[in-house]
Amino acid sequence: MPGFFDGTNCMRVTVFGVGYVGLIQGAVLADVGHHVMCVDVDAAKVQSLQQGRIPIYEPGLEALVRQNQTTGRLEFTADAAAGVQHASIQIIAVGTPPAEDGAADLQHVMAVAETIGQHMDSAKIVVTKSTVPVGTADGIAARLTDVLERRNRTDLTFDVASNPEFLKEGSALADCMRPDRIILGTGNRKTEEVLRELYAPFNRNHDIVIVMDARSAELTKYAANGMLATKISFMNEMAGLAELLGADIEMVRHGIGSDPRIGYQFIYPGAGYGGSCFPKDVRALIRSADEVGFDAEIIKAVESRNRRQKTTLFAKIQKHFAGQLHGRTLAVWGLSFKPNTDDMREAPSRVLMEALWAAGARVQAFDPQAMPEARRIYGERPELMLCESKEAALAGADALVIVTEWSAFRAPDFDVVRQALKQPVIFDGRNMYEPARMRASGFTYYSVGRRA
Repeated sequence: MPGFFDGTNCMRVTVFGVGYVGLIQGAVLADVGHHVMCVDVDAAKVQSLQQGRIPIYEPGLEALVRQNQTTGRLEFTADAAAGVQHASIQIIAVGTPPAEDGAADLQHVMAVAETIGQHMDSAKIVVTKSTVPVGTADGIAARLTDVLERRNRTDLTFDVASNPEFLKEGSALADCMRPDRIILGTGNRKTEEVLRELYAPFNRNHDIVIVMDARSAELTKYAANGMLATKISFMNEMAGLAELLGADIEMVRHGIGSDPRIGYQFIYPGAGYGGSCFPKDVRALIRSADEVGFDAEIIKAVESRNRRQKTTLFAKIQKHFAGQLHGRTLAVWGLSFKPNTDDMREAPSRVLMEALWAAGARVQAFDPQAMPEARRIYGERPELMLCESKEAALAGADALVIVTEWSAFRAPDFDVVRQALKQPVIFDGRNMYEPARMRASGFTYYSVGRRA
């Protein structure tokens, strides 16, 4: 396979986009020996990465990036032409943010396709790693064809493949280094052969590569996130029912999770899902269904339930204080949408805090990683105090609200908590503590799907 190797068995790869997916995928590919060049239009971000500064928090990522920069296997550049010329494998990993109607915005994906077409002077395999609607690979191929025709370079050949990512924020490096499946969406035998070689270091113990057509691969990513979001929303719906029926949703979770057909993953009740994937992908899937005249009833209900679930903590707080929230102070533990990340996109904490502020309350918040992100989003405002520790957030607050299940919150000193609060009240959006113990410790304790 001439043109794909770097003089040895190492392959040359270009990754467009140094956001969450592109940076992690690039670093991991470099770590197994490939020569990776990451390209981004944000020159300031590229310069920061060249100096070893990582723009996101992901456990282990900073060390991995620096290690592979030192070996020369991982480079960062804002020079798109150099990136196209660097490798025959061009991975598109730019963002696909939601448009106003919920559809995935493909302008960045198509801009990369345009760039590749403008600068390519040899055969290329273009791989979409970004989460994109069904039919995007065909759209990229059409754009490349158009650009090459404008350049009078129809002699140049290319193929477009879909290779969706299945990373979980907070454990993305492990997911990338030890994937449970590698989806290759291509009908081209040579492309399949090249991509199998690219991912061979991750496919040693048993064959985890699944080959299908590009449209099926694109839908597989949306279907996977839609299924996981469905499990979460279903469990949250059962939690609401359990509270009214006097059942304990944690007991129910154990009861159904023991069924191997269901399993324990993604059936934890809570304050709703957030982040960069589930909310965006669920809406994009709904939009895709609408565009072909299909009524996606289940996935629409998932989105609706999650939207309501994010309001449940505020509803419990408002009910406890009989609607009298003006002038009160709430301690909030956890701002990121999940532990081990600083990502606050679509985070339940944002819905809660904004509702509290609208009701005239003040928030004292702490998060192990997301404080800078909260400051970036909300700036300096009198109704939000970002505290240096979880204990500092408690001082003089009317109640404690737990929104994110960071390990630092699992075993607090409840004597310290009780003494710091004006009232011994805890609203637990992640069911971190046992109700009986909390009652015995003198707390009024509200959780999800369990009687107060």
